Amino acid sequence: MDGTSQTPPAYDPASADRWAPEPDKRPGRTAFQRDRARVLHSAALRRLAGKTQVVTPGTLGPAWDASPRTRLTHSLECAQVGRELGAALGCDPDLVEAACLSHDLGHPPFGHNGEQALNEFAADCGGFEGNAQSLRLLTRIEPKRFTPDGSVGLNLTRAALDAATKYPWPRGAHPTDPASRKFGVYDDDRPVFDWVRKDAPGTRTCFEAQVMDWSDDVAYSVHDVEDGLHAGHIDPNCLHAEPERQEVFQVARERYVPADTDPAELAEALDRLLAQEWWPHGYDGTAVAQARLKDATSQLIGRFCLAAETATRTAYGAGRLTRYAAELVVPREARLECAVLKAVADLYVMQRAEQERLRADQRVVVAELAEALTVRAPDGLDPQFRALFDRAPDDRARKRVIVDQIASLTDTSARSLHARLTGHA
Repeated sequence: MDGTSQTPPAYDPASADRWAPEPDKRPGRTAFQRDRARVLHSAALRRLAGKTQVVTPGTLGPAWDASPRTRLTHSLECAQVGRELGAALGCDPDLVEAACLSHDLGHPPFGHNGEQALNEFAADCGGFEGNAQSLRLLTRIEPKRFTPDGSVGLNLTRAALDAATKYPWPRGAHPTDPASRKFGVYDDDRPVFDWVRKDAPGTRTCFEAQVMDWSDDVAYSVHDVEDGLHAGHIDPNCLHAEPERQEVFQVARERYVPADTDPAELAEALDRLLAQEWWPHGYDGTAVAQARLKDATSQLIGRFCLAAETATRTAYGAGRLTRYAAELVVPREARLECAVLKAVADLYVMQRAEQERLRADQRVVVAELAEALTVRAPDGLDPQFRALFDRAPDDRARKRVIVDQIASLTDTSARSLHARLTGHA
């Protein structure tokens, strides 16, 4: 440990270690306050303002053209939810907030659509996964601290990097599903990953990462429905009609819950939400309707967080719950309600025909951009990535630099670079 930052209460000194020891510019701060500040001031976080969350900015409809949710607003909302839930359970709030702000930093332009296209391009050099890319960005790509061996990224503490790691295993090593495409580290980032996970129990995620993960689910499930209602794409009355309800449950079983989940359970989850007096049974865009919708959003977030807090306290009692001393307990009822909300937004917003046409075009942009950079690099690379490309020892490493470059782009800059390199507007 560098010995200059305070270790927050309930955390051991090793949790505040940094890969590269460094002095504090302003003594008196905790190590996790420094972590939060570094992420908050990073260029990578600012770039999330130009990256798709669920649908591309400007495509939800006139009501949302001026202020769409992006990866940045989602990360800020996730951070607020996570900070309060974590603090209620005894976590260091700055640590949880830093993890929430960090969790999407590695996501590429065009959201999960861009992630899929990059994973196909990178199949022979380790694949692409947004969470593994976040670790790579935090520990290598984002320029903040350098050692004689090169960049160490933001040089966050061990606990902060661990808290930002949703999937603490390499590709193909999912603990229960070998076919899963989710993983948290590329092979060439294993040294820092192994340092982060020193003394961690296998593939178990730390408590703060579990709080971050649930806060992420809560934030995007609730806010995606809010956006869909606001834009007029979700008709609340459809949630009472049997054919539409069955479609929602089918989407939930395909994407958000185990396939063998009983549709009756999903129906009960939806009905519990519809029975709440604050549920928005109609929306006409007036100020009163906007206020009611915002209240429903707050009620849902509070409902999901309180369910997890109460169940976790029941299991572990009072006191500070940190690192590997506890597991976040989220009742099945809350998880199913959250999944139903995700399915509603998926069906009525993400699966609109114009969105699929746009996603197809986005996949072409990423694929053609990757091909053009492969042929022309280092031309087309930013100075930071050009230098890395020139120093790369082999084709595999050079391809990873191209992946890093594309992942760093916003939606707009990806289209601009694509047009410049291919001549296709």
